Amino acid sequence: APITHVNPIYGKNKIGSIGLPLPDTEVRIVDFRNGRDVEPGDVGDMLVRGPQVMKSYWHNPGETRKVLSDDGWLDTGDVARCDEDGFYYIVDRMKDVIITGGLNVFPREVEEVLGQFHKISEVAVKGIPGRIKGETIKAYVVLKDNEQATAGEIREFARQKLAAYKIPQQVEFRQELPRSFLRKVLKRKLDEAEPAE
Repeated sequence: APITHVNPIYGKNKIGSIGLPLPDTEVRIVDFRNGRDVEPGDVGDMLVRGPQVMKSYWHNPGETRKVLSDDGWLDTGDVARCDEDGFYYIVDRMKDVIITGGLNVFPREVEEVLGQFHKISEVAVKGIPGRIKGETIKAYVVLKDNEQATAGEIREFARQKLAAYKIPQQVEFRQELPRSFLRKVLKRKLDEAEPAE
C-alpha cells in the first residue's frame, strides 16, 4: 500500500498519530451513514485522493467501484479521526467494527481498556452473531503467568471504564492468540483455536 501520511521529522509530533497527509494528498473523514465530512475530532470513514492512489484493480471494475469513486477518492477501510491540528489517527478497521443494538463499538478501544487490567497479558475483541442486538462483543483473553481471573472480574473492570454497550458480554480465556508471521492477531481464526482449560 502506498504512503499517504507521515509524521514530521522536526516540529510537532503526536503519539498515536499516523501524521499529516503527504503533499498533493487529500484526506477526508466522512460519516458512515451519509458520506458527509465530519467535524475535527469526530470518527468516520477515511477517504484519500492523490497521485499515489491506485486507478483501479487490474481487470476488476466491480471491486474497483466498491472502493474508488469516479472522482478518485479511495475508501481505505479505516475508521479514523483528524484533530484540530490536522493530524490523523486510525481508530480501527471498518471490517472489525462491531454493531450492537444499532451502536458502533470499536474493538481496539475495548482492547486498550482491557489491556490495562493488571492480570491480562494480551486480549483480542471481536463481534460474534447475536440473537437480539445484532452482534455480541466477545473478548479473548490471555492471562499473565501465574494469574487467575474470572469473566466477571474482567467485565467489572470494563464497566468502570467503558459505556455499558461496549462491555464484552462474553469472555473466553486462551493460552495464546492465533497470530500471523508478522505477530498480528488473526481475529478470523479466534473461533477455530482452542480455549484455555
